Amino acid sequence: MKLVLVADDEAKIVKLVCAYLEAAGFETSPASDGRAALEAARSRPPDCAILDIGMPGMDGLDLARELRGLYPELPVIFLTARSEETDRVVGLELGADDYVVKPFSPRELAARVKAVLRRSRRGGEARPGGRVLSQGGLRLDLEKRAVAVDGAPKELTAVQFSILSVLMAEPGRVFDRASLLEAAIGSRFEGYERTIDAHIKNIRRALGDSGEEPRFIGTVRGVGYKLIERGDEA
Repeated sequence: MKLVLVADDEAKIVKLVCAYLEAAGFETSPASDGRAALEAARSRPPDCAILDIGMPGMDGLDLARELRGLYPELPVIFLTARSEETDRVVGLELGADDYVVKPFSPRELAARVKAVLRRSRRGGEARPGGRVLSQGGLRLDLEKRAVAVDGAPKELTAVQFSILSVLMAEPGRVFDRASLLEAAIGSRFEGYERTIDAHIKNIRRALGDSGEEPRFIGTVRGVGYKLIERGDEA
């Protein structure tokens, strides 16, 4: 049974989210603030974390940084107020896998937890065939979920790995933002396609790539992104 850390300073939200997650087959670790959540995570590593950005004291962004230091591959979902778009962008740049805007559907949140766990090594996702994708010094081992650039290993979150694997499976193909996310995560949530830019930025940073002079991921203005083939111009 997968353990989900749920941190929010509103007790009714924690109670509601935990109830839906437990009904969906998860075990939960509730916390009313960032400090309590961090202590809970230290004593028992969670498989996924749902964090409210606007908690007093240690907010969700600071908590995510601490959790990433402890568990680099931990899937993180942020809960945000509708007016906190800047915080959502910062959260995605920290490597968050998803965000949910308040007020939200607890059933949809449970579905998103299942989705991020399917994409995560912590979720135990199997990759058949031991396939390896490579292009221009970039190498992805789909079975081991390992990434390397010129032989040097790189760290990607689960959602970043999924996005990159979709691009690498079809070098040169231009994906619009919505199609790329749907192919990577298997679902299309309202408004979620706008976050692809933050994920691509994080992937480029992890690979040592550049948006201005890209080696691996090219931007097709007004459309989306592609994996650059050798000799291909971004």
